Amino acid sequence: MKYSRVLLKLSGESLMGDDNYGINNKVLAQYTSQIQEIANQGVQVAIVIGGGNIFRGLSGTTKGFDRVRGDQMGMLATVINSLALQSSLESVGCSTDVFTAVRMEPVGKLYCKFAAVESMKSGKVVIIAGGTGNPYFTTDTASALRAIELEADALLKGTRVDGVYDSDPEKNPNAIKYDRVKFSEAYDKKLKIMDLTAFTMCQENDMPIIVFDMDTVGNLKKLILGEKIGSVVEN
Repeated sequence: MKYSRVLLKLSGESLMGDDNYGINNKVLAQYTSQIQEIANQGVQVAIVIGGGNIFRGLSGTTKGFDRVRGDQMGMLATVINSLALQSSLESVGCSTDVFTAVRMEPVGKLYCKFAAVESMKSGKVVIIAGGTGNPYFTTDTASALRAIELEADALLKGTRVDGVYDSDPEKNPNAIKYDRVKFSEAYDKKLKIMDLTAFTMCQENDMPIIVFDMDTVGNLKKLILGEKIGSVVEN
């Protein structure tokens, strides 16, 4: 087992699957089975999910929403996704705890590093909702912050793409994939991996980011076991 504790970042958009909005049950079930698989092998798992399948704070500002309120609505969207994942995981016998960045009992426990670590050590999958609890920060930044706080071995960014490319592979069939890339090189080449705040936090705290295709069933387990899946971004 290459990784014993990981922070898994999932995008809200990926939860939509082929739908235009909301949560696709098939995608949710696939994610659940993959997370359950590594949790059953003793891997300590913390998860941060985006909320873009329900509401994006930044895009809301173009529709007349105040940025702070828009971001707060986005944080609540991540809570909805987190509760959906919790329900799905527990339906297959996987014990979980949901922590929220702002006080929201009884929906979830108020996030605390030490409580989250204890939950993981007891065998529970920890789902952390509500972003950082502050406006102007993305769930990318929240996942970087939580990965560093929880002393994860790596931040796993599950996407629809199988790694880091020099351009969008969904638009450019000749895009070149990087198996490994240094933070400094990714910054110089303006590779779109995570937002700059999240990226800088990981670089400064020596937190490797692994970008991989979460939609291919089995990839998460292979990655945990040490197979070369996706792209590694490191110092």
